[in-house]
Amino acid sequence: MAKIRHYDGDGIRVAYDAHRCLHAEECVHGLPVVFDPKRRPWIDVTAARAQELADVVRRCPTGALRYDRLDGGAAEALPPANRISVSRDGPLYAVAEMKLLDAERRPFASEIRAALCRCGASRNKPFCDGRHVDAGFADEGHLGVATLKTPSGEVAPGLEIRLRRDGPLVLDGRFTVVGSDGTTVEASAAALCRCGASKNKPYCDGTHREIGFRAEDPTAGEGTPPGP
Repeated sequence: MAKIRHYDGDGIRVAYDAHRCLHAEECVHGLPVVFDPKRRPWIDVTAARAQELADVVRRCPTGALRYDRLDGGAAEALPPANRISVSRDGPLYAVAEMKLLDAERRPFASEIRAALCRCGASRNKPFCDGRHVDAGFADEGHLGVATLKTPSGEVAPGLEIRLRRDGPLVLDGRFTVVGSDGTTVEASAAALCRCGASKNKPYCDGTHREIGFRAEDPTAGEGTPPGP
């Protein structure tokens, strides 16, 4: 099971999930007096004010860091638009009002920030755990030929991401897909590759069936966490 550590400060509680940390170091650069990987424990929430902590935690692109305000301060606001960014040689970075569903359409998580595996090697699917590096996953992150349903009329503001069994991420809701070169496509439905083998990345082309891709979802962070 994933082990989430909690750190209580004056008016705020910070949660850290090591299995989702990809060392983007937004926290370390933003508040080095609080976040110091060379120290144990590496998070000292007493070293900054609640609002300072909240501002920096929101910069974590993977959702490994979260916070709850204990002083009546505002919770993290939902993003104004749902956005899926394709990184070069790495995961899909999602900033959205997300609800994650398993293959039986049962919700198992609600997220605002997440890094989603697209190499097929993560042991913490659907989340990225950094194993794309060891797996030698290589992809420029450009958008392939879009076979998307484009928005028309009213679409609910949230984004549902369903894990098709041994298959792609199926997205439903108004969102924008952004390539690593800045190219954008707006859509209201899409199937995004998570086996790592599609020839039309980031979109699924059915190759997961040919290679026998298997994914037990959702997992709870098995294996050795890569975080501090």
